[in-house]
Amino acid sequence: MGITVKSISEMFGKEVFTNKGAYVGRVSDLKLHLGKFRIHSILLDVDRRSPLASMIGSKKGLIIPYQYVDNIGDVVIIKHITAPVPEDMPAGAAGQESVSTGLPF
Repeated sequence: MGITVKSISEMFGKEVFTNKGAYVGRVSDLKLHLGKFRIHSILLDVDRRSPLASMIGSKKGLIIPYQYVDNIGDVVIIKHITAPVPEDMPAGAAGQESVSTGLPF
């Protein structure tokens, strides 16, 4: 099922959130597939406090393929994106936090 947009111009400046509620940024541009009259991808100005900011480093924008868009209304909802685990990380260490219990073991 496709997501319809009445006017392309209504997309610009909309706030973007993930489907888990994390604020990402705002829509700054669109890439269109004119032959099919469809949106190909959206360009986001990523907020530096968003979870995606660490993934893009010093770059300002992020291109999101349109298939990652879940909904468009007053805001744009995209699928939640997580950073890949670095290859040099030991097996089993991904997603684990170290908690100090004060015990000697």
